[in-house]
Amino acid sequence: MSQETANLSATAAQHAREFFLARQPILSRTQQLVAYELLFRGAASGPAHVVDNMAATATVMAHVSELGLENVVGESLGFVNIDESVLMSDLIGFLPADKVVLEILETVKVTPAVIDRIKILSQAGYRFALDDVVVTSEDVRQLLPLVQFIKIDIMGMQSATLHALVGQLKQSGKNLLAEKVETHGEFKTCLDLGFDYFQGYYFAKPLILSGKKLSPSQVGIMQLMNQILADEDSAVLEQTIKHDVSLSLNLLRLANTAGVGGGRHIDSVGHALMVMGRVQLQRWLQILLYAGSGEGSGLKSPLLAMATSRGKLLELMTLNRYPGDRALGEKSFTVGILSLMDALFGMSMEQVLEQLIVADEVREALLNRDGELGDMLTLAEYVERIEQTGPQALVILQKLELSAQELGEMQVDAFRWANSISSVS
Repeated sequence: MSQETANLSATAAQHAREFFLARQPILSRTQQLVAYELLFRGAASGPAHVVDNMAATATVMAHVSELGLENVVGESLGFVNIDESVLMSDLIGFLPADKVVLEILETVKVTPAVIDRIKILSQAGYRFALDDVVVTSEDVRQLLPLVQFIKIDIMGMQSATLHALVGQLKQSGKNLLAEKVETHGEFKTCLDLGFDYFQGYYFAKPLILSGKKLSPSQVGIMQLMNQILADEDSAVLEQTIKHDVSLSLNLLRLANTAGVGGGRHIDSVGHALMVMGRVQLQRWLQILLYAGSGEGSGLKSPLLAMATSRGKLLELMTLNRYPGDRALGEKSFTVGILSLMDALFGMSMEQVLEQLIVADEVREALLNRDGELGDMLTLAEYVERIEQTGPQALVILQKLELSAQELGEMQVDAFRWANSISSVS
């Protein structure tokens, strides 16, 4: 490592606590989670902002190398922005080639040295994306043979311009990624245009359809959750689970993960109930609502990934403020994981909560973002969209008496836990 890089890395590590961490999901055409863009934004004061320079990117590299990229992205890829100074430095060596896609910012001026550097890194196994392509400029044409992905920011782009740009770039044979896809309508348009990947939060917004009903599997899970909260006898719970074959199989599959079974094989519903306990069972049922009745593909759902990471993050924030209060920690987990049920079911949150027994503070947090649990949920939501909500996130962070460094550590723990759910086979 060069002395310059070592100095920058040390400076980055020193200032890492002043940054918010966010991961923005990237989905396939079948809306499966395939990657995250990793974003670091300044949190020390003022609006959170992008600082496209070597020191800022060194912060990303130092953070990721220290924490382990797999803890942040799991089995998915991580997209990381790089400018020319980072591209030409040896900082990139901090990132494992098989886990990242290096996004070449639109500010990078294409020179023979830049092209040679990309070729060398490509030979080492690194993949590249062109960021924020709006026209097929000379720089874009020179880089096209060297990249695997082309990112197009669709926000504010005229329909005719988007159609023409996609038409030109599809001929290159590269993977096209639509960025800032915020509505289901935008997703459908980009799908029809032939985009391969989609980045944005359209999937987390309820698509409310008149007369939509829950699936039989979802009804069964909701019934079981209410039975637990009503403190029904264990024999009643076991019969409810056995009545739904898919629920029984999925519950046993989850119960046999290392985190639940502790290495012991769990081979019956009754055994699973005994080992898990009611609190843990309630948690897994909330997860199974997102996973559905599929054979595992549901565990790759972006809604599940976001809901589980929110739930775990809120639980960790609660236990940080109130050590040992497991009951409050469980309520905060419930707030986080139920916060996307409206998008999952295609219903308003009011309609969702009509079918569930929840504590008053959970209900107020979900409906109105009221109370401390509401503040924690709002903070989680703000950090997910840190590009737009940096100032508000900082205000709530201070209200909850948390530092950005503490929040970042909790996020990585939450990401690691959520990733373990999606990797259950």
